[in-house]
Amino acid sequence: MEQLDRITQQPGVMGGKACIRGMRVTVGMVVSQIGAGYSIDKVLLDYPYLEREDVLQALRYAAWRTEEREVMLATV
Repeated sequence: MEQLDRITQQPGVMGGKACIRGMRVTVGMVVSQIGAGYSIDKVLLDYPYLEREDVLQALRYAAWRTEEREVMLATV
């Protein structure tokens, strides 16, 4: 499995939820927007500090979590 180096978890950031690159943008926020029908381009417009790969890794992380597999996260 490829490493998800843009997905981080820190107890003091967003309650320890999986975030994008240590920012206060959770994987759940990004995935929820995609689930609501927003395109990746629209998500990037809403969060201009994110990159396309951030969104793609958030989706891959969410897919892995639903499979209940262990995922290596980047430490910050």
